[in-house]
Amino acid sequence: MLEQITPLIITFDEAPNIARALARLTWARRIVVIDSGSTDGTLELLKQYPQVEVLHHAFENFAVQWNFGLDQITSKWVLSLDADYEISDALTEELTSLAPAEAIAGFAAPFIYRINGKPLRGSLYPRRTVLFRKDRARYKMDGHTQRLALNGEVRPLRGAIYHDDRKPLARWFASQQRYARDEAQHLLRNGSNNLSGLDRLRLIGWPAPILVFLYTLLFKGCLLDGWRGWFYALQRLLAETMLALEVNDHRLRADDPARAGLPTAAALSGRSRSKSSR
Repeated sequence: MLEQITPLIITFDEAPNIARALARLTWARRIVVIDSGSTDGTLELLKQYPQVEVLHHAFENFAVQWNFGLDQITSKWVLSLDADYEISDALTEELTSLAPAEAIAGFAAPFIYRINGKPLRGSLYPRRTVLFRKDRARYKMDGHTQRLALNGEVRPLRGAIYHDDRKPLARWFASQQRYARDEAQHLLRNGSNNLSGLDRLRLIGWPAPILVFLYTLLFKGCLLDGWRGWFYALQRLLAETMLALEVNDHRLRADDPARAGLPTAAALSGRSRSKSSR
């Protein structure tokens, strides 16, 4: 089935990651990369791969970016990948042997989270539908990120994808600030009736950071992964804390007429942020 699949990757300043992602896609006849203005050497790296076709598109949001990429695909199937994803050998072998029925619209892969190349025992990273029929798919924004709307049945894959982001930590901080702002607006706009259990805890404004930190360390086993496990757990703690602060900040502003209507700190940061926050 590999000849029916076109990998699609979205990039912005992904020089620390992109070569590892492409090294796992040597089987692909064509790889479509949608770039939104990389200046860190990403484009130079992409030129080294003859099957890669780079298209430039100014960033609006993730859904727009992915949908623009889908419009460039001519094959029946799309393999949607972030630039910090690496396909395992087991997954490549599984893709080779797939023969899906017409009712099946996509396949969801499990993820193994890596810190600088070394896997964690567990993470909070969920399965994601990465392989799907192009003519049945469209992306929509959902909080800070995109969500795939797919018409048809989704089956699980056994082979894993490695997630291993090696961009600078400062880039992660900048991204999380924007994500927290967008996610807080999403939670407050939707209300608790339309949210998952975890998102309802987030909407309360304080339990999620503590619970996620302990869950990651103890139940996911990151406590046994040494400094790599602590690094990941602390990242999750900080991300949840930033979100909790945003939720509470919105509520405090609503209760304080003197502050009502003033932009949040994250919103001000979002207006002045450079492209490096993506």
